[in-house]
Amino acid sequence: MLTIEHLSLQLPYYLTWWKREWATCLDNLTLRFQPCGVHAVVGASGAGKSLLAYAIMGLLPSSSRLSGQLGYQGKPLDASRQRLLRGQALALIPQSLNALDPLIRTHRQVTWAAQRAGHTSANAGHAAQHALDHYQLDARAQHAFAHQLSGGMARRVLTAMAHVSQAQLVIADEPTVGLDPQQRQRVLNALRELAEQGKTVILITHDLRHALPIADHVTIMRDGKLVETARACAFQGAGSALTQPYSQALWRALPDNGFNAAPADLLAYQEAKGRYIA
Repeated sequence: MLTIEHLSLQLPYYLTWWKREWATCLDNLTLRFQPCGVHAVVGASGAGKSLLAYAIMGLLPSSSRLSGQLGYQGKPLDASRQRLLRGQALALIPQSLNALDPLIRTHRQVTWAAQRAGHTSANAGHAAQHALDHYQLDARAQHAFAHQLSGGMARRVLTAMAHVSQAQLVIADEPTVGLDPQQRQRVLNALRELAEQGKTVILITHDLRHALPIADHVTIMRDGKLVETARACAFQGAGSALTQPYSQALWRALPDNGFNAAPADLLAYQEAKGRYIA
Protein backbone atom coordinates (compact mmCIF):
# COMPACT_ATOMS: atom_id res chain seq x y z
CA MET A 1 0.00 0.00 0.00
CA LEU A 2 2.47 2.66 1.22
CA THR A 3 6.25 2.32 1.31
CA ILE A 4 8.83 4.66 2.80
CA GLU A 5 12.49 4.16 1.93
CA HIS A 6 15.34 6.02 3.65
CA LEU A 7 13.23 9.13 4.24
CA SER A 8 15.03 12.08 5.81
CA LEU A 9 13.70 15.57 6.46
CA GLN A 10 15.52 18.75 7.39
CA LEU A 11 13.91 22.06 8.32
CA PRO A 12 15.73 25.41 8.49
CA TYR A 13 16.28 27.50 11.57
CA TYR A 14 18.25 30.69 12.14
CA LEU A 15 20.88 31.20 14.84
CA THR A 16 21.03 34.85 13.78
CA TRP A 17 19.25 36.90 11.15
CA TRP A 18 21.80 35.90 8.50
CA LYS A 19 22.99 32.44 9.56
CA ARG A 20 20.74 29.54 8.55
CA GLU A 21 21.18 26.04 9.97
CA TRP A 22 19.30 22.80 9.33
CA ALA A 23 17.60 20.58 11.91
CA THR A 24 17.16 16.89 11.06
CA CYS A 25 13.55 16.06 11.97
CA LEU A 26 13.24 12.66 10.24
CA ASP A 27 16.32 10.50 10.01
CA ASN A 28 16.56 7.69 7.43
CA LEU A 29 13.11 6.14 7.99
CA THR A 30 12.22 2.93 6.19
CA LEU A 31 8.69 1.70 6.81
CA ARG A 32 5.89 -0.22 5.10
CA PHE A 33 2.17 0.10 5.73
CA GLN A 34 0.12 -2.93 4.77
CA PRO A 35 -3.30 -2.67 3.07
CA CYS A 36 -6.26 -2.48 5.46
CA GLY A 37 -6.03 -2.26 9.23
CA VAL A 38 -4.82 0.37 11.69
CA HIS A 39 -1.11 1.14 11.95
CA ALA A 40 -0.31 3.35 14.96
CA VAL A 41 2.74 5.61 14.92
CA VAL A 42 3.59 6.40 18.54
CA GLY A 43 6.13 8.71 20.13
CA ALA A 44 6.61 11.69 22.40
CA SER A 45 6.25 15.28 21.22
CA GLY A 46 9.06 16.09 18.82
CA ALA A 47 9.47 12.50 17.65
CA GLY A 48 8.56 13.50 14.08
CA LYS A 49 5.16 11.79 13.86
CA SER A 50 3.19 14.69 12.40
CA LEU A 51 6.01 15.63 10.05
CA LEU A 52 5.90 12.08 8.71
CA ALA A 53 2.18 12.55 8.02
CA TYR A 54 2.79 15.85 6.22
CA ALA A 55 5.59 14.28 4.16
CA ILE A 56 3.24 11.51 3.01
CA MET A 57 0.52 14.02 2.12
CA GLY A 58 2.90 16.46 0.41
CA LEU A 59 2.12 19.28 2.84
CA LEU A 60 5.61 20.17 4.05
CA PRO A 61 6.77 23.81 3.80
CA SER A 62 8.60 24.73 0.61
CA SER A 63 11.76 25.50 2.60
CA SER A 64 12.13 21.88 3.77
CA ARG A 65 14.71 19.42 2.50
CA LEU A 66 13.25 15.96 1.88
CA SER A 67 15.20 12.96 0.62
CA GLY A 68 14.36 9.29 0.17
CA GLN A 69 11.50 7.58 -1.62
CA LEU A 70 7.75 7.38 -1.06
CA GLY A 71 5.64 4.83 -2.90
CA TYR A 72 1.90 4.25 -3.07
CA GLN A 73 0.35 1.12 -4.60
CA GLY A 74 3.59 0.22 -6.34
CA LYS A 75 4.24 3.62 -7.94
CA PRO A 76 6.39 6.56 -6.79
CA LEU A 77 4.51 9.07 -4.66
CA ASP A 78 6.09 12.29 -5.86
CA ALA A 79 4.79 15.84 -5.47
CA SER A 80 2.61 15.79 -8.58
CA ARG A 81 1.01 12.48 -7.62
CA GLN A 82 0.44 13.69 -4.07
CA ARG A 83 -1.49 16.69 -5.41
CA LEU A 84 -3.55 14.39 -7.63
CA LEU A 85 -4.40 11.89 -4.88
CA ARG A 86 -4.78 14.24 -1.92
CA GLY A 87 -8.42 14.46 -0.85
CA GLN A 88 -9.29 11.43 -2.97
CA ALA A 89 -7.07 8.38 -2.45
CA LEU A 90 -5.17 10.07 0.41
CA ALA A 91 -7.00 11.76 3.27
CA LEU A 92 -5.73 13.56 6.37
CA ILE A 93 -7.71 14.04 9.57
CA PRO A 94 -5.68 16.95 10.98
CA GLN A 95 -4.84 17.54 14.61
CA SER A 96 -6.09 21.11 14.57
CA LEU A 97 -9.84 21.69 14.55
CA ASN A 98 -9.10 24.94 12.72
CA ALA A 99 -9.22 22.81 9.57
CA LEU A 100 -12.99 23.29 9.69
CA ASP A 101 -14.26 26.44 7.98
CA PRO A 102 -15.75 28.63 10.76
CA LEU A 103 -18.26 30.25 8.36
CA ILE A 104 -19.75 27.09 6.84
CA ARG A 105 -22.21 24.70 8.46
CA THR A 106 -21.24 21.09 9.05
CA HIS A 107 -23.37 19.44 6.36
CA ARG A 108 -22.13 21.82 3.69
CA GLN A 109 -18.48 21.20 4.60
CA VAL A 110 -18.87 17.44 4.29
CA THR A 111 -20.76 17.91 1.01
CA TRP A 112 -17.86 19.95 -0.37
CA ALA A 113 -15.46 17.18 0.67
CA ALA A 114 -17.59 14.70 -1.26
CA GLN A 115 -17.57 16.93 -4.35
CA ARG A 116 -13.78 17.32 -4.20
CA ALA A 117 -13.52 13.52 -4.06
CA GLY A 118 -15.41 13.20 -7.33
CA HIS A 119 -19.05 12.77 -6.27
CA THR A 120 -21.52 14.49 -8.58
CA SER A 121 -23.38 17.49 -7.23
CA ALA A 122 -26.55 15.40 -7.08
CA ASN A 123 -24.89 12.61 -5.04
CA ALA A 124 -22.58 14.67 -2.83
CA GLY A 125 -25.34 15.78 -0.47
CA HIS A 126 -26.61 12.23 -0.04
CA ALA A 127 -23.07 10.96 0.61
CA ALA A 128 -22.56 13.68 3.22
CA GLN A 129 -25.85 12.86 4.93
CA HIS A 130 -25.00 9.16 5.06
CA ALA A 131 -21.54 9.84 6.54
CA LEU A 132 -22.86 12.26 9.17
CA ASP A 133 -25.58 9.83 10.19
CA HIS A 134 -23.03 7.01 10.29
CA TYR A 135 -20.91 8.92 12.80
CA GLN A 136 -23.94 9.71 14.96
CA LEU A 137 -24.07 13.45 14.33
CA ASP A 138 -27.65 14.57 14.82
CA ALA A 139 -29.57 17.25 12.94
CA ARG A 140 -28.41 19.98 15.32
CA ALA A 141 -24.74 19.08 14.81
CA GLN A 142 -25.21 18.81 11.05
CA HIS A 143 -26.48 22.38 10.85
CA ALA A 144 -24.01 23.83 13.35
CA PHE A 145 -20.98 26.01 12.74
CA ALA A 146 -17.58 24.74 13.86
CA HIS A 147 -17.52 26.81 17.08
CA GLN A 148 -20.85 25.25 18.12
CA LEU A 149 -19.47 21.70 18.04
CA SER A 150 -17.84 19.90 20.93
CA GLY A 151 -14.32 18.61 20.41
CA GLY A 152 -15.59 15.07 19.88
CA MET A 153 -18.22 16.20 17.38
CA ALA A 154 -15.66 18.21 15.42
CA ARG A 155 -13.34 15.21 15.24
CA ARG A 156 -16.20 13.08 13.92
CA VAL A 157 -17.00 15.72 11.29
CA LEU A 158 -13.39 15.54 10.11
CA THR A 159 -13.67 11.75 10.06
CA ALA A 160 -16.87 12.00 8.03
CA MET A 161 -15.02 14.19 5.53
CA ALA A 162 -12.37 11.47 5.20
CA HIS A 163 -15.17 8.90 4.85
CA VAL A 164 -16.81 10.63 1.87
CA SER A 165 -13.45 11.13 0.20
CA GLN A 166 -13.41 7.37 -0.50
CA ALA A 167 -9.70 7.47 0.36
CA GLN A 168 -7.90 4.16 0.70
CA LEU A 169 -5.25 5.69 2.97
CA VAL A 170 -6.43 7.79 5.92
CA ILE A 171 -4.00 9.52 8.29
CA ALA A 172 -5.41 10.64 11.65
CA ASP A 173 -3.06 13.07 13.42
CA GLU A 174 -3.62 13.05 17.21
CA PRO A 175 -7.39 12.64 16.78
CA THR A 176 -8.18 12.19 20.49
CA VAL A 177 -6.31 15.11 22.06
CA GLY A 178 -8.46 16.97 24.60
CA LEU A 179 -11.43 14.59 24.41
CA ASP A 180 -13.23 13.03 27.35
CA PRO A 181 -13.17 9.21 27.52
CA GLN A 182 -16.56 8.74 25.85
CA GLN A 183 -15.80 11.07 22.93
CA ARG A 184 -12.31 9.61 22.58
CA GLN A 185 -13.70 6.09 22.26
CA ARG A 186 -16.22 7.22 19.64
CA VAL A 187 -13.43 8.69 17.52
CA LEU A 188 -11.23 5.59 17.90
CA ASN A 189 -14.16 3.33 17.02
CA ALA A 190 -14.76 5.43 13.90
CA LEU A 191 -11.16 4.91 12.81
CA ARG A 192 -11.43 1.18 13.40
CA GLU A 193 -14.61 1.14 11.28
CA LEU A 194 -12.71 2.78 8.41
CA ALA A 195 -10.14 -0.02 8.60
CA GLU A 196 -12.87 -2.66 8.60
CA GLN A 197 -14.21 -1.08 5.39
CA GLY A 198 -10.90 -2.00 3.74
CA LYS A 199 -8.99 1.24 4.25
CA THR A 200 -5.49 1.66 5.63
CA VAL A 201 -5.54 3.94 8.69
CA ILE A 202 -2.37 5.52 10.08
CA LEU A 203 -3.03 6.68 13.64
CA ILE A 204 -0.54 9.33 14.80
CA THR A 205 -0.57 9.54 18.59
CA HIS A 206 1.56 10.09 21.67
CA ASP A 207 -0.57 7.73 23.75
CA LEU A 208 0.23 4.05 23.31
CA ARG A 209 -2.47 3.09 25.80
CA HIS A 210 -5.32 4.32 23.62
CA ALA A 211 -3.83 3.13 20.32
CA LEU A 212 -3.35 -0.53 21.25
CA PRO A 213 -7.03 -1.60 21.43
CA ILE A 214 -7.67 -0.65 17.79
CA ALA A 215 -4.22 -1.08 16.20
CA ASP A 216 -2.92 -4.04 14.22
CA HIS A 217 0.68 -2.79 14.05
CA VAL A 218 2.58 -0.19 16.07
CA THR A 219 5.63 1.82 15.06
CA ILE A 220 7.59 3.53 17.83
CA MET A 221 9.46 6.73 16.95
CA ARG A 222 11.98 8.72 18.96
CA ASP A 223 13.82 11.91 17.98
CA GLY A 224 12.96 11.51 14.31
CA LYS A 225 14.14 7.91 14.13
CA LEU A 226 12.26 4.63 13.86
CA VAL A 227 12.81 2.57 16.99
CA GLU A 228 10.72 -0.50 16.25
CA THR A 229 7.67 -1.78 14.40
CA ALA A 230 5.75 -4.63 16.03
CA ARG A 231 2.36 -6.23 15.99
CA ALA A 232 0.03 -4.75 18.59
CA CYS A 233 -0.21 -8.15 20.30
CA ALA A 234 3.51 -7.87 21.18
CA PHE A 235 2.61 -5.28 23.79
CA GLN A 236 1.65 -7.60 26.61
CA GLY A 237 3.09 -9.05 29.78
CA ALA A 238 6.56 -7.73 30.50
CA GLY A 239 7.06 -6.68 26.87
CA SER A 240 9.50 -9.51 26.19
CA ALA A 241 8.21 -9.82 22.59
CA LEU A 242 9.53 -6.30 21.88
CA THR A 243 13.14 -6.01 20.72
CA GLN A 244 14.08 -2.47 21.78
CA PRO A 245 14.49 -1.12 25.33
CA TYR A 246 12.66 2.10 24.50
CA SER A 247 9.60 0.20 23.22
CA GLN A 248 9.64 -1.85 26.41
CA ALA A 249 9.94 1.38 28.38
CA LEU A 250 6.85 2.89 26.78
CA TRP A 251 4.89 -0.29 27.44
CA ARG A 252 6.02 -0.71 31.04
CA ALA A 253 5.44 2.97 31.81
CA LEU A 254 1.72 2.73 31.15
CA PRO A 255 -0.36 3.38 34.28
CA ASP A 256 -2.22 0.12 33.66
CA ASN A 257 1.10 -1.70 34.06
CA GLY A 258 1.76 -0.06 37.40
CA PHE A 259 5.00 1.63 36.30
CA ASN A 260 6.80 -1.69 36.56
CA ALA A 261 10.54 -2.02 37.17
CA ALA A 262 12.68 -0.15 34.65
CA PRO A 263 14.35 -2.03 31.81
CA ALA A 264 18.05 -1.70 31.01
CA ASP A 265 17.53 1.63 29.23
CA LEU A 266 16.76 3.57 32.42
CA LEU A 267 16.78 6.98 30.72
CA ALA A 268 14.21 5.83 28.18
CA TYR A 269 12.05 4.42 30.94
CA GLN A 270 12.15 7.64 32.96
CA GLU A 271 11.29 9.69 29.87
CA ALA A 272 8.37 7.42 29.02
CA LYS A 273 7.09 7.27 32.59
CA GLY A 274 7.26 11.04 32.93
CA ARG A 275 4.82 11.43 30.03
CA TYR A 276 2.11 9.65 31.99
CA ILE A 277 2.61 11.11 35.45
CA ALA A 278 3.53 14.70 34.54
